[in-house]
Amino acid sequence: MESTERLVRTWMASGRDEEIGEIVSDISNDRTTLIVIVKALGEYLTSEENDLRRKGVELLSLVLEKCPPARLTRQSIRVLTPFYCGKLDDSETIVPALQGILTLVKLPTFGAPEATGVIDALFLYVKTKSLVQSVRFNVYSIIDSLMARHRDALKALGKKFVGNYIALAEGEKDPRNLVVAFAIARVILIEFDISEYVESLFNITFCYFPITFRPPPNDPYGISSDDLRAALRQCLCATPLFGPLAIPVFLEKLTAGSRATKKDTLQALATCLPIFGSALARATARKLWSALKLEIFQPMDSNIEEEALKTTQILVKTIYHEEEAAHEHSEDIAGLARDACEECIQILREPEKSMAKPATKVICAFMATTPSVSRYTVSLAVPHFVKLFLNPDEAANRAPILHLLSDIVNAARDSVAGNVAEDVPLMPYKDEVLGVFSVGLKASSSRLPTLSGLKGLITTKTLLSDEELGFIVHNVDEIIEGGTDALEESSDEILDLLTTIASIAPHHIEEQTLPLLFRMLPDVAFSRDAIKERANCWRTLSALQTLCVQPELFETLVIRLTTKLDLVCFPANGARVEIVDTEPNAAYAHSILTTISNTLSTKVEKSHPDVGKYIERLVPHIYNLFIFSAFGSDEQRLLASDLRLVHVAGKIISLVVQTLPPQRQTTFSIELFKALLDGQVKGVSQGHQKIPSDRKFDVLNETTQKNLLPLFTAAITSLHKEVPLPVVDLGRFLDSILTWTLLQADNGPQRTSALQMVSSIVNKKVDELSSFLSDKLDVYWPQEVGDVTRPAESRHRAIQSWLWMSKALIVRNHPLALSFSERLFQVFDDEAVGWDAAKACGEIPGTDTILTKRNHAVIKILYSQKYVNTILPRLMEGAKSSSKSNEQAAYLVALTSLIKSTPKGTYVHEMPLLIPLLLQSLDLPDANIRCNVIGTFLAVAEGETPSKSLVSEHSSTLVTSMLKNSMVSEMPTTKVRVFALQYLGLLPNIVRYDVLHPQKPLVLRELAKVLDDPKRTVRKEAVNARTNWFKYNG
Repeated sequence: MESTERLVRTWMASGRDEEIGEIVSDISNDRTTLIVIVKALGEYLTSEENDLRRKGVELLSLVLEKCPPARLTRQSIRVLTPFYCGKLDDSETIVPALQGILTLVKLPTFGAPEATGVIDALFLYVKTKSLVQSVRFNVYSIIDSLMARHRDALKALGKKFVGNYIALAEGEKDPRNLVVAFAIARVILIEFDISEYVESLFNITFCYFPITFRPPPNDPYGISSDDLRAALRQCLCATPLFGPLAIPVFLEKLTAGSRATKKDTLQALATCLPIFGSALARATARKLWSALKLEIFQPMDSNIEEEALKTTQILVKTIYHEEEAAHEHSEDIAGLARDACEECIQILREPEKSMAKPATKVICAFMATTPSVSRYTVSLAVPHFVKLFLNPDEAANRAPILHLLSDIVNAARDSVAGNVAEDVPLMPYKDEVLGVFSVGLKASSSRLPTLSGLKGLITTKTLLSDEELGFIVHNVDEIIEGGTDALEESSDEILDLLTTIASIAPHHIEEQTLPLLFRMLPDVAFSRDAIKERANCWRTLSALQTLCVQPELFETLVIRLTTKLDLVCFPANGARVEIVDTEPNAAYAHSILTTISNTLSTKVEKSHPDVGKYIERLVPHIYNLFIFSAFGSDEQRLLASDLRLVHVAGKIISLVVQTLPPQRQTTFSIELFKALLDGQVKGVSQGHQKIPSDRKFDVLNETTQKNLLPLFTAAITSLHKEVPLPVVDLGRFLDSILTWTLLQADNGPQRTSALQMVSSIVNKKVDELSSFLSDKLDVYWPQEVGDVTRPAESRHRAIQSWLWMSKALIVRNHPLALSFSERLFQVFDDEAVGWDAAKACGEIPGTDTILTKRNHAVIKILYSQKYVNTILPRLMEGAKSSSKSNEQAAYLVALTSLIKSTPKGTYVHEMPLLIPLLLQSLDLPDANIRCNVIGTFLAVAEGETPSKSLVSEHSSTLVTSMLKNSMVSEMPTTKVRVFALQYLGLLPNIVRYDVLHPQKPLVLRELAKVLDDPKRTVRKEAVNARTNWFKYNG
């Protein structure tokens, strides 16, 4: 008791939180009770001094707020509730008393009798108009809690509760309180007897409509206009009794309101109409339609028009929903829908006029209401448009007529979407519509709307028969046969239509369209001069790529295009002529392979199950063509000699092998390695070209065959990690490949392909390669990179090997990963390979096309962040502290390379320290490095503002550097000049005027010189940058 009294006296004097905490702790540990605290407060609670009484009640409320609910017994609640209710009559204690009551009403031990007592006291003593917002908020929160927990007790009070609440809530203006008040009002409107208070409740809710509140800047309470609108709207639609009073208000606001008011009114009306009921909707339909019609035919903007159409739909649904059973099989209806449709049809007698479009929108909106209205609307609109189209006097207006008819068809389709059991409204008229569209296809002016309408017919479930789909394909094919001029304006729409049919009935495309398209492809490439013919060829291949995704069509595509590839690369004896220029043939072959590759990629993305079967039907044919080409004469060696063709063929192989299960990959890999290591190509190569049996295939040693290594790499890198590789010693195999890259590879693509193979195998088979990796650290690095007596080119190639092995380890967070990457630092001071090592150090965490999830590589999350967090500080320290100029330059090179290779989020927190180093990097002679640095500045500038700019203190240096890099005399590389000008144009947006404005005359003078740059893209960026600086003012 003494301890409690001491704590109470101390708090009364100091008001500190520590005493409250101690009192609550004592209650929790049974060292005191609430009764003891009340006794200790006795003199304060009854004091004649206002401040002491207030603080006494406040102390008790603070203790209750923090006290564990288990310590507040039923008996305590019975005692405390009337105590607090009594304090509401005292203007000095009402604020802390409300805080205490708010705590009590949320307790599980708070009962219905207490709830009645509290609500009576609130209504009796609390005058909300005299209270500040925070206190009123407590009042509403208390009522809200009682409504949630003791609603029956409040209902038992009957009309007295409703009337008193109206008086308490009337005139509230604060948005924070209104959100709670609206929630309370909604419950009252739905669950309480409000028959005597409808008009009063209407007045205290509709007086806030429409919401015009705008939150202040940096609003700490987070109450938005939309929050208030949503809460109020829930009140407005809570009872049908509001209907007769609300409709006139809505009509008034809709007629005289602003853009925002109109939108709010339309949305509220759409929410309320179903609740107000069909009888009221029917009685006020004409007035509502007159107001809505104005917003549709003469809208303030497209949003208002859209909301008006939605509201019209809901009005029609509300009116006709209850009558639906009576109109189940009838095409005739009465009332608003009939009058509005006839009014719109009257307007549509002149389809070329501006009012025709909104009239059509109204008809389309009606179709999405009820089945009976939809049937009636279609029965009125479709025959009208068909008759108009066939009228010779309207021949000039056929295009707009088809536009409107297409809209009707699409709306009719959408009206039954997802409900297959419903009758299709268009069914009785499909023959006439199909006939009209068939005619519309013939004219180029009406083709686009016709194609849209045909797609609507096709995508309407159960509407068209298989024969009718074939008829549409036949008509579309006639346009394709008409030549490129007919296709020019509508090729995308035609392909979209045919693709839609292909997904429903692919056999029509296979039997009619594909033969037509394949006939358009030549058996030999057009010459360089035949520009139009080559463009037509590419357009045809693009169409095939779009159309042939379905399994049946893709199979045809593969057969026909691989045959074309045979003819292009290996013409028949009678057709062979001496080819002087091989580039057209190479381009045609590349287009064919790219078409297969892109279509296959689409199928893989869509997880088509038929992709795997092309390990027998396509992949062997690819290998056959390229291997035969490697053995052929000079004119037959097109495929094997052109690395662009090898690359795209590798993509095809990779896409197929990726999708195979491990068991099938295992079988395939055995044959693959027989071809790679032993020259036995029979298992992977099958096709029309007969590979000579007297010639040995040796892809690693024969000069004419080395370019084919990427075809093997593409397959090997796509294998699952569980697939065993059929080699005796995996480490020795990888050693041989590494040696081949150093000594035998003839060009960069060959070398890169071999290293990608090594990287993929190391990533997936690292558990089998511990001795291999140790050997690389202990032997390979010292001999191939560390030995300064070796040729620089050989050391450069060894560093590339090191890069790919390091990448394989880094992406899977292997323990040896950092050991590999840190070796690169050892040669940063080497003038011969220091920059090569530095670039490799930064490129290690970069993404590539080999070590990917699709290729089944082992990739750990956040591997890039882990690498950057380890390496970036070391690079920054080295760039600052290195005493050797060449070593410092290498650190800067590594830094720029690393930043380019990793996401912005991994390094942005270090930008204040990085900026001086990046500025130093802009003095390095390498154009790629400068490009990377400026690209980094551009990336960091996204989202920056003058008040939070990272580069303000370096702005003058940046301006000087960017101007220097934008001059063709200083920087011959176009990309660097473009980047520099882009960043120069951004600086005024991210640096304060008082900091940057001294540079303005210099920038404008120097940029005038750049306007004469020989490259158009540079001149364009210079104009943009100069404009930004001209407009730059404080």
